Amino acid sequence: VQTCALPISETKKPIKRIYMSQKIVWSVIDEAPALATYSLLPIVNAFTKAAGVEVVTSDISLANRVLASMGKATDELSKLGEVVLKEDGNIIKLPNISASVGQLMDCIAELQEQGFDIPNYPEEPKNAEEEAIKAKYSGCLGSAVNPVLREGNSDRRAAAAVKKFAQNNPHRLSAMSEKSQARVEHMSGNDFYSNEKSVILDNNANITIELNGKCLKELSDMQDKEIIDATFMSAKALRSFYQDTIDSAKKTDTLWSLHLKATMMKVSDPIMFGHATEVFFKDVFAKYQDEFTKLGYNSNMGLGDLYKKLEKSDKKDEIIAAIEAVYPTQPRIAMVDSSKGITNLHASNDVIIDASMPAAVKTGAKMWNWDDKAEDAVCVIPDSSYAVFHKAMVDDVVANGQYDVTTMGNVANVGLMAQKAEEYGSHPTTFEIAEAGTVEVKQNGKVLMSHNVEAGDIWRLSRVKDIPIQDWVRLAVERARLTGNPAVFWLDENRAHDANMITKVNEYLKNHDTSGLEMPIMDVASATKFTNARVRKGENTISVTGNVLRDHLTDMYPILELGTSAKMLSIVPLIAGGGLFETGAGGSAPKHVDQFLEEGHLRWDSLGEFLALAESLRMIGNKKSDDKLAALTAGLDAANSGYLDNNKAPSRKCGQPDNKASHFFVAQYWAKALAEGDNAELAAKFAPVAKSLTENEDKIMSELLASEGSPKDIGGYFKPNDAKATAAMRPSATLNSIIDAI
Repeated sequence: VQTCALPISETKKPIKRIYMSQKIVWSVIDEAPALATYSLLPIVNAFTKAAGVEVVTSDISLANRVLASMGKATDELSKLGEVVLKEDGNIIKLPNISASVGQLMDCIAELQEQGFDIPNYPEEPKNAEEEAIKAKYSGCLGSAVNPVLREGNSDRRAAAAVKKFAQNNPHRLSAMSEKSQARVEHMSGNDFYSNEKSVILDNNANITIELNGKCLKELSDMQDKEIIDATFMSAKALRSFYQDTIDSAKKTDTLWSLHLKATMMKVSDPIMFGHATEVFFKDVFAKYQDEFTKLGYNSNMGLGDLYKKLEKSDKKDEIIAAIEAVYPTQPRIAMVDSSKGITNLHASNDVIIDASMPAAVKTGAKMWNWDDKAEDAVCVIPDSSYAVFHKAMVDDVVANGQYDVTTMGNVANVGLMAQKAEEYGSHPTTFEIAEAGTVEVKQNGKVLMSHNVEAGDIWRLSRVKDIPIQDWVRLAVERARLTGNPAVFWLDENRAHDANMITKVNEYLKNHDTSGLEMPIMDVASATKFTNARVRKGENTISVTGNVLRDHLTDMYPILELGTSAKMLSIVPLIAGGGLFETGAGGSAPKHVDQFLEEGHLRWDSLGEFLALAESLRMIGNKKSDDKLAALTAGLDAANSGYLDNNKAPSRKCGQPDNKASHFFVAQYWAKALAEGDNAELAAKFAPVAKSLTENEDKIMSELLASEGSPKDIGGYFKPNDAKATAAMRPSATLNSIIDAI
């Protein structure tokens, strides 16, 4: 396989060939992990082909998905959706952009500049043709990738070597303020939690969602025994809640910050974000709404988009002055980038709750202010369904102080996410209600659930199928048995959906031997308190959660324990029998790219990719006894341990070893392990490689560091030029010649 020195686009093999058991599909994605792939993948292929394993690529980047939506590229995401249904499917999935409307429009503009003949994104379609264009592009918004690929439940945990490294090299957790005012505030009624209704289907007949008798959506893929939930968020109650939190923050002289998930919840949360923007700047909206309508401005897009649209307004200076005049009258607002004046309300995708709340807790329950200093914050999380978790986390550190990284226990997670489970699969069935009345969910003419709603309310239907629930329970029992740790089901009997889930959990636990296992069911607040008490005692716990809590917990605890969630093993045992191995967390990827473009230094840590590759190879080995493959995998395990033990993670500062250097050291450690291993053929093959990499270490490092300190042109942010990006990420001729000769 001639892939080592070729650009990514030239390493692609026809997708029909990736079903072989000795093949791994490596996803080509976006931003920092995409740049890292230009350096890492040639090394990976040079090693794995020695054991008969081919690593092929599949481009599921935002750019390729945009082009595919317009018929300008192969829809590789759909093809990967077929692979995850194969018993030998084996995919390493790197973090991709969950695009906001702003990111989508920027991507389209870049592709147009590169010569692709694709239309603009019509924010407000004026005819049927523009409606069709918007519908096609909308498939690229939010979390478009994960629901397609996650045909299994999630097993996330810290590898022993990673946990040991974190304890021996503890990252900094900031102390709490002496009299901390930090807190989480959430709604106490008329939110998604309190309005939820839930039923378990007893047939697979079609479902209709109707508003005042008019069909909003018909669902034809229902399954017997699946759980469906319906709920809504009152817009009036939401706006009143926002005002209450603003008043609360002013009263205690505390920073105000909003935390939503506009990427995954791509319909509901941008609307909730828009309401927050309008309430915070209510006087500005009251005075200039006509001008905003004239400009085509939608508050869901935030202040950043307003500033762009004001360039076309003759009232630009007047409106900007009005916005600036609001800040002294309101509580201080959390900042995304104080040096650029970017606030918490500039863009809905700037502050993502599963990244922002762990960062806040890590910083002493603080957010950053205008002066780029951390201060106690009122963390505003409207829906109480999951806000209670973050409230319990903040309350814990306020009451008990910061955690001790050197002693804290591990929190693993078994997450229910297969087949678009729960709210993360609700995008097609979420609606901003157009008129007051009644929303009904019907099956065979029978009303299963109904809600009285008002115009502007956010209504949604969520689903979770029965087979994924059975598999989730099985996986929880398996992990509890293997570890001996308590496995806690985070389910609230007072929440409609969770009550039905508890019924199923109790039923399916009977199918397994649970003797000697501790598997309690607790509501979210109680489960958090139980888990945190064990964490502080250095005891390990397995959290068994639904899809949204999976997302929140598998960032919160790893960031506190390990410094980053990118160091977690994220394994998805596919229901069909294959495996999806997810790597890293892409929340900080844009900042990494900015630094790389400015000075050629990429601080992205590829440890997630290293660990995922080892597990991917191990899965093949477990299915096919092969001494050479076993030796290759053991060698990578040794390399990963060496990477951690010798602290070869990328530095944050230009002029010091970065991502490219980390790849070199993993290659060196891997080659040494193989040269010294038991497999004679691999030892003979990699002994000269190890010798060359060791003897040329100084020269290679010199060549890598020499490339830093100057701007880099990679030909595009969303769709880099392969030749330019390869040159920028493989600057060591010495290293390249050694790897390419294997």
